[in-house]
Amino acid sequence: MHGDFPDYNSGPALRAYLEKRGLGIRKYWGQHFLINPSARRAVAEALEMEKAGSVWEIGSGMGCMTKELLQAGGRVTAFEVDPGFCAILEGLFASFSGFTLVKGDVLKTWKSCGGGSPYLLGNLPYTVAAALLGDLIEGGRFFTRMSVTVQKEVARRMTALPGSADYSSLSVLCASAYTVRIVMTLKGASFYPPPRVESAVVCFERREDFPAPAPLFFPLVRALFASRRKTIVNNLEHFLGCSCIMDGVPRTAVPEAAAAALEQSGVRGGERAEKLPPEAFAALTAALTPFVKEKKSDEHG
Repeated sequence: MHGDFPDYNSGPALRAYLEKRGLGIRKYWGQHFLINPSARRAVAEALEMEKAGSVWEIGSGMGCMTKELLQAGGRVTAFEVDPGFCAILEGLFASFSGFTLVKGDVLKTWKSCGGGSPYLLGNLPYTVAAALLGDLIEGGRFFTRMSVTVQKEVARRMTALPGSADYSSLSVLCASAYTVRIVMTLKGASFYPPPRVESAVVCFERREDFPAPAPLFFPLVRALFASRRKTIVNNLEHFLGCSCIMDGVPRTAVPEAAAAALEQSGVRGGERAEKLPPEAFAALTAALTPFVKEKKSDEHG
């Protein structure tokens, strides 16, 4: 490897490296750098990346994981929003044929980057993690394996099982596409600057046994979790009445349509959404799809 690399294991050294270049750490973008070398190895190893594998790295920062991935023989597409860090990454890695830098907000840039990478790795800020993973899954962009570092609270939601307090629409979304597990938890001292909360490394492995959901699946899941204290039948009727147009069915017939879909899918209307496994949401989607015409996606809420 070439370049004037900072000491990735030292917070003061990273700060000095930035100050020398007139840069700083911005809380706005949730910038916390993984200074624990054993944790960095664990994050990379969780990918089980093949030699010369192609990987998307989200939030490359100053390149501590970029270096790890390139040293392992990977071809890295690095996404970075901070212009100052983009300049650092270009200086350190631009001469490597296996390195590509994508500047800007990943939520706005990923769709233009093709679909050839089977791996994804990232240290995802709290404000980005759920939105990005949801965007990728709903957009049909899947990876063989993903290894991400997120706030522990988000990790619990990603891996939660039906019936648990942390089970949410994010849990269903993740489980519909991946087998998800927590690899390890990380104290704040593993990062610089240290966050006030614990983090977790989460591994996602692509599921092949779950059919690709119909477009209605995602807005339906969100709708059934919208009011957690309400039963499925109540949330479903509200969804059908306010969020969708049912072909040939007047709005006064919404209760009957909801009841028919519940009966056909085998889902009990008196339950609450947090009790349902992903397969039940898929069955209910299939029962609704023949006679529901969706409005524009931004109206599903």
